Amino acid sequence: MARITLTGHILVPPRDLDAIIAELPNDIRLTQAEPGCLSFTVTQSTTDPHRFDVEEQFESREAFEDHQARVASSHWGSITLRVERHYQVTNDTDRA
Repeated sequence: MARITLTGHILVPPRDLDAIIAELPNDIRLTQAEPGCLSFTVTQSTTDPHRFDVEEQFESREAFEDHQARVASSHWGSITLRVERHYQVTNDTDRA
């Protein structure tokens, strides 16, 4: 199975910032508990409060896709609809 890695950042509109900061610990907890999640971190920038750096690693494409489906149907998914996402997704075979 090819491990999937997502790296990048999100840019949060000012009107959504408080809700996202409040919900982020729950989303991190839920994601880290998902089957196949190897690591998941989201860190708010110290220079731009609207930027959050994201790093995720899942043991397989299936685990990553399950995560994406869970997020899409979650409270986190609904409050991040206006977030601008800048991601790169790679797998182990991309690095070979």
